[in-house]
Amino acid sequence: MDYESAQSKDFSYSFCLTKDLNFPLRVRISALEGTREKKQFTTLLEEPSLKFTGLQTSDYSELYVTCQLYADNKPLTIPIRTSYKTFKNHWLWNEWLTIPVKFRDLPATAQLAFTVWDIYGPRKVVPIGGTTFRLFGKHNTLRKGKHKLFLWPDVEADGRDHTTTPSKVGEEDEMDRLEKLVKRYERKEMPRLEWLDHLAFRQLEKIHEFDFPLVFSEPEYSLPVVSMTPVNGQTQPTPLSSSSESNLVLIMDPEITGENPVEAKHRRLVRSHRNGSLDRDLKPNAKLRDELNEILKYPPTQPLTEEEKDNIWKYRFYLTREKRALTKFLKCVVWTDPTEAKQAVELLFKWVDIDLDDALELLGANFENRAVRRYAVSQLKKADDDELLLYLLQLVQALKFENISEKSSSSYESSLAEFLIERAVKNPILGNNFHWYLMVECEDKVVGKMYAKVAYQFMIAITEIPNGFQRRDILRRQGELVAILSSISKEIRTMKDIRPKKIDRLRALISDPKYGLLQFSPLPLPLDARIHVTGIISELATVFKSNLFPLRLTFSLVDGDEYPVIFKTGDDLRQDQLVIQIITLMDKLLRKENLDLKLTPYKVLATGSDHGLMQFIPSFSLANVLSEYNGSLLMFFKAHHPEEKATYGISPAVMDTYVKSCAGYCVITYLLGVGDRHLDNLLLTPDGKLFHVDFGFILGRDPKPFPPPMKLCKEMVEAMGGANSIHYQRFKSYCYIAFNILRKNANLILNLFALMVDANVPDIKIEPDKAVWKVQEKFRLDLSEEEAIKYFQNLINESVNAMFPQVIETIHKWAQYWRK
Repeated sequence: MDYESAQSKDFSYSFCLTKDLNFPLRVRISALEGTREKKQFTTLLEEPSLKFTGLQTSDYSELYVTCQLYADNKPLTIPIRTSYKTFKNHWLWNEWLTIPVKFRDLPATAQLAFTVWDIYGPRKVVPIGGTTFRLFGKHNTLRKGKHKLFLWPDVEADGRDHTTTPSKVGEEDEMDRLEKLVKRYERKEMPRLEWLDHLAFRQLEKIHEFDFPLVFSEPEYSLPVVSMTPVNGQTQPTPLSSSSESNLVLIMDPEITGENPVEAKHRRLVRSHRNGSLDRDLKPNAKLRDELNEILKYPPTQPLTEEEKDNIWKYRFYLTREKRALTKFLKCVVWTDPTEAKQAVELLFKWVDIDLDDALELLGANFENRAVRRYAVSQLKKADDDELLLYLLQLVQALKFENISEKSSSSYESSLAEFLIERAVKNPILGNNFHWYLMVECEDKVVGKMYAKVAYQFMIAITEIPNGFQRRDILRRQGELVAILSSISKEIRTMKDIRPKKIDRLRALISDPKYGLLQFSPLPLPLDARIHVTGIISELATVFKSNLFPLRLTFSLVDGDEYPVIFKTGDDLRQDQLVIQIITLMDKLLRKENLDLKLTPYKVLATGSDHGLMQFIPSFSLANVLSEYNGSLLMFFKAHHPEEKATYGISPAVMDTYVKSCAGYCVITYLLGVGDRHLDNLLLTPDGKLFHVDFGFILGRDPKPFPPPMKLCKEMVEAMGGANSIHYQRFKSYCYIAFNILRKNANLILNLFALMVDANVPDIKIEPDKAVWKVQEKFRLDLSEEEAIKYFQNLINESVNAMFPQVIETIHKWAQYWRK
């Protein structure tokens, strides 16, 4: 046929592609045909409630139909159901259901799962039957028109590809024959007689959603053109503009996070045992050596690139002399590869001894290999008891990553648990804190049983040493003391009387002989086992004005001295406990560099999830001092430590202590992101020590808007002689030195926080995956020492000149006044 003759023919193609239809799929539920049998009498006897359900009450019970779209064995929508309807003569819905998927988004394997439901009992339904209907038939054409679907009795529709509830079965009846004739009639394959057709279709409704066939077709997506732009000397892709994104559909690759088989094979070949002898003598050139040194400076949170991992593995024997390199090397190992894991473990004990901060990192959640964790414990054994006590809180948390089985009879499958128990048994001070840290964790619903198992093994180990039963009895008596104090505290807190009445009741309870609090056998105080207490002095007991009404109790000591504490219920002290532990650690790190900033790391011990003990330091809040001494801290110092010949008329030692403590707490509270700072939770001692209390907000959280980087109000600066005084310059100098010293020890602090991510510390639990990052961000490890000094100088200036905190402080002051 030539071109001209083809033009004279009528070749009009009447079809549509699904990709061009931008509206949702709609189906109509017509009617249910067939009969149902009523329940047998014996069934009704067994379940009398069935008399009032389903066919028992009517020949046509109130059924409903659900429709759900499936594809590739997965549901694409939730079930969509017909509305409530009563039936009299037959089940007829004649109701349209809109499926919330557009035609253009339908896959070729799409099918509808229909289920008919009936009431079976109170708040219970059962399927009458189900059927599955494929949307696309032969040649990927949408199946249109009215369809009769076979209903599989008493089952829910199966939407899988190889469904057990197909809509068509092998046998055909007269209705199937009629259905085929109707379709032939629609395709104009049969002669038409108007009067006869009208009679034939009186009971058959012809439905056409489309006047022409719908053929499945996937949309074609054009790839975006991404321009490459140089940024900081490196070529980076330019982000797509909104116009270029308009026709772009992003589809997540399910294997994007999986292992690249090509790279995996390359890695296995490179890291095989055969290359081990070749790698022993490899040494990096100058350029590679500099790159490796930069990698060793990375903080523990920074991930390594594949190239960096390959270089570390390649020069692993060369790096065994670098103690900082071990943690980086172990991060390069693919522990699921037995050959690679074996090589890494063999190399462990050839490495030079690592520092304690790296050993702590190896006990974190990222290292599950038992040999690695045993190696980390072997490095911990070099620490003395005082150093171990500094990290004990985190080491107890690290037990969560030891995979200790709750079913086995011993916890000694964990090298860390065995080590901690051994050291806690030998040292009563260490054992006291270990016991109380375990007791708090035993209350946890998830890991409580595991910690109870470790606590049980600890008690067994104690009884096997000389005087072990006496040690165990001391821990029992401590538990009884805490239980009594907790009961008294809760009673005082729930009393509706005024504060003086609460104080009288507290003193009466302490004096009550049934509690035995006035005098008892010497007992190590749970808060500090170095202190042996013999009773509580009732006349010195009081109740604070705070909302939770904490108790101030004064213990009498063996040597006749006194030790005041605060006992608090209704509050979780684990966050305060963590902050004080970090402050204690930072104080030791600063002293190690001969910088004593006169910090006051008072002791805190959580004895339960909602009660605990705190050391009481006699002091005054800055709010009270400024109120009583006409807004001047200098007058406060002059009243307690006057010295006429000295600058400002106060003792130089007091001024030196004040300047140093201000600097220390400014740096530390900034690094820890301590929030909710006001003049009521900054305390001052007569000898010049300023310190912070109440750490309910850390890691950048703050209930007040626009908080400054640190609490440094103008009254604090004026007490140093003003912004131009030599004392203020010394204050800033101490801040810079302390900031850089702590930056050098950032890895240790970050590793301690990393071990706390699963602890029930409120401000860590909010975003556990970001907790370590928030602390790391404050250290600004990307800056040099000179840049860090300039950075902290700007922080100080920003804090001093901030106006909004002064407004908030005034509002807080009035709120406290009206509360009183």
